[in-house]
Amino acid sequence: MIRHICMFKLKNENKDASVKEFCERAESLKTLPQLKRYEVVTNDKRTPDSNYDVSLIFDFDSVDDLNAYQTSPTHIEFGKFVATVKEERACIDYEF
Repeated sequence: MIRHICMFKLKNENKDASVKEFCERAESLKTLPQLKRYEVVTNDKRTPDSNYDVSLIFDFDSVDDLNAYQTSPTHIEFGKFVATVKEERACIDYEF
């Protein structure tokens, strides 16, 4: 199994609305057959501002499935939205 963790710090303007829309739009990714586990989490507001705002935590059976996810039209469309609201991105993919 491959775990894909991708974290985003969103731009400060309208951050609460952006976080909400990010999570709503991420729901479209649930439809992708490659996903074995889907979790979208938001940072607790009581924690430091230096933390990332949202994270995608997805599991795939293989790197090939991860790559298929990355190039799917649904992911590409989601990525276009993310590009408009993200300030920073950090990602790790690992086998477990």
